[in-house]
Amino acid sequence: MALPRPSAPALAVLPALALLPVLITVLAGIHAGGVEIWMAFLSAAVHPSLDPLLLKALLRALQVTLAMALAGWSLSLVLGVLLGCFASERLMQTWRWPTWPAWILRRSLALPRSVHELIWGLLLLQVLGLHPWVAVAAITIPYAALVARVWRDQLDALDPSRLQALLQGGAPPLAACCTALSPAMGTVLMSYGGYRLECALRSATLLGVFGLGGLGTDLQLSLQSLQFRELWSGLWLLGLLSVSLEILLTLWRRQSHKAQAGQRRLCLFLAGVIVAGITGSTWLHVLLPDSGSVVWQGLALPDWGRLMLAAAELPWLRLIYETLLLTVLAAGIAVGLPPLAMLLVPSRPWQVVFNAVWALVRLIPPPLTVLLLLLSNRPTLAIGALALGLHNGGVMGRLLREELEQQSADQQQAMGALGASARLSWLYGLFTPRSPGYLAYGAYRSDVILRETVVVGLIGGSGLGWQLLESLSSFHWDAVLVLIGAYALITLLGEWLSDQCRNRWLQS
Repeated sequence: MALPRPSAPALAVLPALALLPVLITVLAGIHAGGVEIWMAFLSAAVHPSLDPLLLKALLRALQVTLAMALAGWSLSLVLGVLLGCFASERLMQTWRWPTWPAWILRRSLALPRSVHELIWGLLLLQVLGLHPWVAVAAITIPYAALVARVWRDQLDALDPSRLQALLQGGAPPLAACCTALSPAMGTVLMSYGGYRLECALRSATLLGVFGLGGLGTDLQLSLQSLQFRELWSGLWLLGLLSVSLEILLTLWRRQSHKAQAGQRRLCLFLAGVIVAGITGSTWLHVLLPDSGSVVWQGLALPDWGRLMLAAAELPWLRLIYETLLLTVLAAGIAVGLPPLAMLLVPSRPWQVVFNAVWALVRLIPPPLTVLLLLLSNRPTLAIGALALGLHNGGVMGRLLREELEQQSADQQQAMGALGASARLSWLYGLFTPRSPGYLAYGAYRSDVILRETVVVGLIGGSGLGWQLLESLSSFHWDAVLVLIGAYALITLLGEWLSDQCRNRWLQS
């Protein structure tokens, strides 16, 4: 039987070569006590602390993280749907409104979604002070812009024939939109909304690592004090919550895909989102009753001359080079490692092991991985690349597993019956049909990694993230605004490039 061209599977596996220079650099930089530290860290995984007082404190911190995630997720979903509707030129035409405000809104939303939630959190921390709602707002702002983009794209991509038929029949524009668009859009909202809830939980944990409260703060303190048993107690609790959430969302997705969601199901889902937001907000207030009110501390905006002076003082070539190199290395590891690992050992028992590994590396926030590596290594760009690559590799590994579970194994079995090896049967019989879609999502994930370079840059001493931290620490607001603008521009260019790659691979 003729084998398909190996272009797509090869493009998915070859990026894993980025792991070689990264591992060489990291292993070469390990000092004498590094191996001992890592052995202590790994042994603590099977012997976490079970101290009742510690577990009580960790459970309370986990509740704070979950409450922040629920509140931020609910607000971002509601705001994102509203903004996505007003950014849709098709809806504006349907309502007989001018389309130029929709065009302006669509372009304006590019800025908040291009800035990572951590940057939003650090900025809001400076102007609003330490308050739990700072973390909620940091999640809400970029997530709402992301939801708005997805919602608007899906609205404009729908077949307008049903909507036009209802309008020609004399139905009111609002009622016609709800009737014609709710089935397909309901499925999109429920599927993508579940994914954003997972992201919100990770973001709330990440913000806690940088001092905004919740379980992330406790995890960071345990790691900095080398209390690995306490660290693993928190990680296992977070893992239990993540697995429980993943199971619930998987069941929900399967239910939502059985049939298109009608208006009733969509309304029930939106009601559930609002209830979740109210629950998270109330829960946060009960857990932190003494947090006080949000106080605007003020922030003087610099003039144009000082912005130009700050821009001239920064080493742009080095900063952009380090940021892009960090992105390329991390994206190569994230995209290439899961299919390479499955290709090397395609047997089913090893697939179970890989699933556990993907879940573990997805669980640990990249800043904690960087801090752990810095206990045994000197700061290098390779450390940040490894942390980002492994974390996002866990996300890509789960996606690949789900994609392969939906793929029929008939072609793989047929190739095996004809004498092909297990690896070739897996590569060409099972993986190849899914490789274009996997690469398309890999391009999107590379866009996400570009945003996340600021996370490891703040700790690892490289790229725009490190310079941003230095400027924030010295209250050099001119440099902060210039760096955020540059970061947003690079992110938007990366977003455009990933869109082009996805369109090409999805059409191949």
